[in-house]
Amino acid sequence: MIEVDGHHLDLEQVYQVAVKREKVKLSEKAIERIKAGRKIVDEMLKIGKPYYGINTGVGKLAEVRIESKDIDELQRNIVRSHAVGVGEPLSEEYVRACMLLRANTLASGHSGVRVEVVEKLLEFLNNDITPFVPSKGSVGASGDLAPLSHIALTLIGEGYCLKNGEKVKTSKVLEEKGIKPLTLKSKEGLALINGTQATSAIISLILYYSCILTYNADLIAGMTFEALRGVAEELDLRIGDIRPHPGIKATLNNLQNFVKDSKLIQRDKKRVQDAYSLRCTPQVHGAVWDVLDFSRKIMEIEINSVTDNPVIFENGDIISNGNFHGQHPGIVADFLGIALSILGNISERRSFRLITPELSGLPPFLVKESGLFSGFMMHQVTQASLVSLNKILGHPATVDSIPTSGNQEDFVSMAMNSALKLKEIYSNTEKILAIEYVMSAQAIEIQGIEMASTTSQRLIKKLRQHVPFLDKDRFMHEDIIKAENLLKEKLL
Repeated sequence: MIEVDGHHLDLEQVYQVAVKREKVKLSEKAIERIKAGRKIVDEMLKIGKPYYGINTGVGKLAEVRIESKDIDELQRNIVRSHAVGVGEPLSEEYVRACMLLRANTLASGHSGVRVEVVEKLLEFLNNDITPFVPSKGSVGASGDLAPLSHIALTLIGEGYCLKNGEKVKTSKVLEEKGIKPLTLKSKEGLALINGTQATSAIISLILYYSCILTYNADLIAGMTFEALRGVAEELDLRIGDIRPHPGIKATLNNLQNFVKDSKLIQRDKKRVQDAYSLRCTPQVHGAVWDVLDFSRKIMEIEINSVTDNPVIFENGDIISNGNFHGQHPGIVADFLGIALSILGNISERRSFRLITPELSGLPPFLVKESGLFSGFMMHQVTQASLVSLNKILGHPATVDSIPTSGNQEDFVSMAMNSALKLKEIYSNTEKILAIEYVMSAQAIEIQGIEMASTTSQRLIKKLRQHVPFLDKDRFMHEDIIKAENLLKEKLL
């Protein structure tokens, strides 16, 4: 059971709730803060002063006063009118992460909602109810309005949910589960949809997965270093001491440990030095590690932040602000997308060397009787296609902005576009590395697995439980999928 308190959520917990379906509950302190914040909203409404989105319209209509009798209806209208997302729905894991993050920001007590609103989000999570959320339509300010509105719509019993991958009316799902829909009160519709949680949900999970993938990339690079009989001194730990970026030192340490008992790598220097794709692996992978570290720091602040507008303070102040703006997570998504693209790019370059006899000293395309058999020729073509696609997707979305809402919202982050690109870049890079994994195992076995390090022997044994050695051409599409599935968790 994970306790939601608005301040202490981490990426591991997001993963546990979103993917492993860990149960959640509100902390007692959070309940107290939420009640205090709600009391302020109720008291301020009695005074009659205009407050954005509470008793006024929203966006360009912020100057329009709403009569007291229509305040609750306003909240329903906000949710209904903003649920205009399009495109393929987000998968369950991302929607679940989004609901958790929104509950966490509301738990801070600065949003002015009732406890029932936060508990309804958690009730949906605990009962495996997943809203149908189209992936496109957010410009990342005022937050992720469209995707969050589709979630809010299900809380009030409207819209659609995902059930076994199918789009089903929310009313039917709630009836089957015996769950009553929420009735929105003042401020609550706006509070549910105004924030960066859809963007942050995608980034948080991809960041969690990317830390695993980058560790596996170090392992796979170590296998290729062995297969190509890399020059051992290029992994000397003193290299990291004189350029002490933490990421460089991490990859050097990893590679050094992985290949330490290898009989394949060159300790007597038969060639002066290796090509960049081998020799610079610690520096390239190291930069990715440091981007991951930077991204984690930003995102663990973001997922524990209040991204609402307006916000409620303990002294009774209700303040309009721009905390919903997605610039921080958007830049992280772009930065991380670039880093993962680079990780895939250097993987393809190492793979190319493995299948090229002039560079590897191994049979062409890593198969005997090449000519009769094409071996791994097309695997590298697939890698090249994915690397090229990543280069297109790697262009940062956050450098763009298009004014919306009658020019009231005249500078937006496009953070959701960054997150959606990141998701695709991650998937492509995972496939590129899966192909290198299969290739490097083949290359080592051609030379004799007994020559390899203990680490590589273990990695090959793991792979061979799913993907056999290639002695002649066969249908290999499923080999790639099986190798890719292995990369979803740490290989060792």
